Amino acid sequence: MSSSFDVGPGGRLSGRIRVPGDKSISHRSIMLGALADGVTEVSGFLEGADAISTMNIFRAMGVSIDGPSEGRVTVRGVGIDGLRAPAGDLDCGNAGTAMRLLMGLLCGQPFDTVLVGDETLTRRPMRRVAEPLARMGARITTRDGCPPVRLHGGASLRGIDYPMPMASAQVKSALLLAGLYADGVTSVTEPAPTRDHTERMLAGFGVTVERHGATASVRGGQRLRATRIDVPADISSAAFFLVGAAIAEGSDLVLEHVGVNPTRTGILDILRLMGADIEMLATREVGGEPVADLRVRGSRLRGIDVPPELVPLAIDEFPALFIAAACAEGRTTVTGAEELRVKESDRIAVMADGLNALGVQATPTADGMVIEGRGGEQAVFGAGRIASHGDHRIAMSFAMAALRGSGPVLIDDTDNVATSFPGFPALAARAGLSIHERHAGAAQEQPVSAAHERAGGAAGRAQA
Repeated sequence: MSSSFDVGPGGRLSGRIRVPGDKSISHRSIMLGALADGVTEVSGFLEGADAISTMNIFRAMGVSIDGPSEGRVTVRGVGIDGLRAPAGDLDCGNAGTAMRLLMGLLCGQPFDTVLVGDETLTRRPMRRVAEPLARMGARITTRDGCPPVRLHGGASLRGIDYPMPMASAQVKSALLLAGLYADGVTSVTEPAPTRDHTERMLAGFGVTVERHGATASVRGGQRLRATRIDVPADISSAAFFLVGAAIAEGSDLVLEHVGVNPTRTGILDILRLMGADIEMLATREVGGEPVADLRVRGSRLRGIDVPPELVPLAIDEFPALFIAAACAEGRTTVTGAEELRVKESDRIAVMADGLNALGVQATPTADGMVIEGRGGEQAVFGAGRIASHGDHRIAMSFAMAALRGSGPVLIDDTDNVATSFPGFPALAARAGLSIHERHAGAAQEQPVSAAHERAGGAAGRAQA
């Protein structure tokens, strides 16, 4: 059954909310816990479809995992060499992170594996991971560089020194995980900083990871020790609410227990450069990861040229940032973001199409976008219908756009929102967004909450 969001115009965001656990850390907690000696306890686990896919994959390879139950998961590790051959293909669903990291982790196993995914994942490129792994000795077969991915077991891996041609945390992580099974040292050098959860978490599991400038290195043959992991709230999920509160006059919202790893805070830096009022409160460290409460209030934003060095630190958050740019006064220019073209959708093309459909002038470029902000106007966006192309971040970004809209925004094909943010419509409604979730073929479609009544107009009125 296909779902859609119908979001009424206007309103503001307020209160205190906590978004789901960090998807990147949730994936890695299962992977590393499975390879560890002993029992790993996880709290704050993201109970979304992507992370559940990773959990089921390791169950299929003989790992006993309890949960998730209210964010708690218990992983009984089998050790670095304890995985067993699965009975069939390993289904990653929509999880590109899972597939790319698994390519590194599984290419050194003594058995064959086949990684498959849904229709969207089957179109995503895997050659950028497969080629450096092949240099290490892995034997990998793809379908024209895309899934399904077949990993031929029994390969003898050797450490390499790999300068990445483009910044990618997923490529870096895949190579470091493969390095655990390689002879010698595997080193990866980044052209720009990317998220470092893999390095931090490997260290938390007792693996020595050396860092020299832009180069991370791991020596093969090390064993992992089980640990406890408290997954912070995902800043990529918080991004939609950060933008929503920043663009809506009168908003005052606190996002609790958000991971503020410095390799993930590009969204905060960019919004602050645009004039957003964001405070970082109660900063602390949990399980090796910095965490804080983020307070954001409505403010007048200005267009900027986004600094190139911040782009890799906010690559997943750009759909939301494009909405902020549309609500800024003046032009915003983004360059160096070509990776957006190979995400769940071509996020440059899809966001530009959606912005133009709602009356904002957005010009896509090969590696970014130029947006003519309409921040001087109360209603930045017109009413309209958005094709999300099954991309969860596109859908949630345009939901927030309605806060500065003149009419309702209908967003099609929102099923995949649950892959990263289960319960998004309900949480957004609690914060003040006027949102209905509709299901095709449903006998009666109801708003998520009475918040929709605040949208104005009979079409957006909720039942009390």
